[in-house]
Amino acid sequence: MNTEDVVAAMRDWLEKAVIGLNLCPFAKAVYVKEQVRYVVSEAKHLDGFLEDIDREIDLLAAADPQQIDTTLIMHPTLLEDFLDFNDFLDIVDEAVTEHGLEGVIQVAAFHPRWQFADTEPDDIGNYTNRAPFPTIHLLREASVERAVEAFPETETIYERNIATLERIGLEGWRALGLPDGRR
Repeated sequence: MNTEDVVAAMRDWLEKAVIGLNLCPFAKAVYVKEQVRYVVSEAKHLDGFLEDIDREIDLLAAADPQQIDTTLIMHPTLLEDFLDFNDFLDIVDEAVTEHGLEGVIQVAAFHPRWQFADTEPDDIGNYTNRAPFPTIHLLREASVERAVEAFPETETIYERNIATLERIGLEGWRALGLPDGRR
C-alpha cells in the first residue's frame, strides 16, 4: 500500500467507526477542523519506527494546537502481531517520558487485531480499538482535559460503545467496511 491508501483507509475508519458510530465523542471536532496529522511510517524495523514516533512527539509538542491537535502514526507492515504491538506501547510511553512530555502528551493505540485483557479475540468489545493498521495516537493532554470538561460523563463512553457494538454486531461492523482483524 502506498501512503495515500493508508491515510485514506484511516480516514474512512475515522469517519465510519470513530465518528460515525460515535466511539469517541471528541474526535469529530478535530477531524472537521482538519487538526489531525496523519503519518505513515515506512521504517524497515522497529528502531526506525520509534525514531519516527520520537520526531512526531516533538513536532506535536511544538505545533500550534489550532493547526495540529493530534497525530496518528500508522505502520502498514510492522507489528502485525498484536502482542508484539502491545509490548511496543511500553516503549512508546517511555519515549514520551524521555522527551519530558509526560502530562503533556498521552498515547492511545489501535490495531487490526486489538484484544483487551480477559476477552476472546472475537469479542465485539475489542472492535472499539480495531483500526486498519497498527497505529500510535498522540494526543495533547490539555485537549483531552477540555474535551472531558465538555463531555462530563466520560466514564459512560466505554459502556455506550460496547452497547453500540453489541447492537450492530460483527455483521454490522463488516457491512460498514471496517477492519475485522483479518488481513
